[in-house]
Amino acid sequence: MDYAFLLQVLDSTIRLSTPLLLACLAGLFSERSGIIDIGLEGKMLIAAFFSAAIAYSTGSVWMGLLAGIVSAMLLSAVHGLASITFHGNQLISGVALNFLASGLTVLIAQDWFGQGGRTPALLSGGRFSELTLPLAETLRPVPILGPLYAEVISGHSILVYVAFAMVPLTWWILYRTRFGLRLRAVGEAPEAVDTAGVSVAGLRYAAIAIAGVLCGLAGAYLATGLQAGFVREMSAGRGYIALAALIFAKWRPWYALYACLLFGFLQALSLRPDIVEAVLTVSVPVQLLDALPYILTVIILAGFIGKAIPPRAGGDPYIKER
Repeated sequence: MDYAFLLQVLDSTIRLSTPLLLACLAGLFSERSGIIDIGLEGKMLIAAFFSAAIAYSTGSVWMGLLAGIVSAMLLSAVHGLASITFHGNQLISGVALNFLASGLTVLIAQDWFGQGGRTPALLSGGRFSELTLPLAETLRPVPILGPLYAEVISGHSILVYVAFAMVPLTWWILYRTRFGLRLRAVGEAPEAVDTAGVSVAGLRYAAIAIAGVLCGLAGAYLATGLQAGFVREMSAGRGYIALAALIFAKWRPWYALYACLLFGFLQALSLRPDIVEAVLTVSVPVQLLDALPYILTVIILAGFIGKAIPPRAGGDPYIKER
């Protein structure tokens, strides 16, 4: 495998890891507050549909992005209502949201566009264009680092850079702000937070609202950045993979970045079986490469990658004592 092929794989890794990273950080905020969010998949899916549908209808990708964020936040509000206000089972609520999004997106897409549950292809105005970073072309002739900067770091849509910028921002919010301290505390000992006079429900609603925004960004990127429109079930299990990455990362932002890059790398390899065969010098079934991210997900969830201890209050509804 020569350097040009390696750059192509790394470029695909960044593109494919972006929605995983945004969804993983969404789950990080939610689960740090004690709310298990199985509904990441559904929120990404509904955001992908509405972002593509509104971007196509208005011709503005920014309106599509706004629609995707709003739709994901609405599903987050439903999840919060069920699990925080009514003390329902968080796992069941999340799964229900996934089923709801799966059916609702196809139903509305068919009613609006009549194309079998998909949206028409987005034109240039309905998609995020690629950004060329400063000096990218000037530095391209520089050996090794020049092509790396010009072809891997530069040339992505703005949502890619937003996703990677969210990692240090998330770390700073969780570990350097009063809000982050309270958020982590409510996921470990909500009764102590309540005793201190801080609203447990308010913090948890804030956490799932942030998760909704991040899932909205992830879904919008799928439909208007990574692809040019919505197709049914286009999230393709990325919400579940993001949860596996979150467990792999032990609920830490920087580890989440590394875990998502690993999953993105495996997905990138599945798109370039010729490179894998050139490295291994044996023929590898394409189906096996496609299944690699999901196989790793099963391995992680089965508990073979170290011991991951979730927030102690995760999944437990908090009922204030009278």
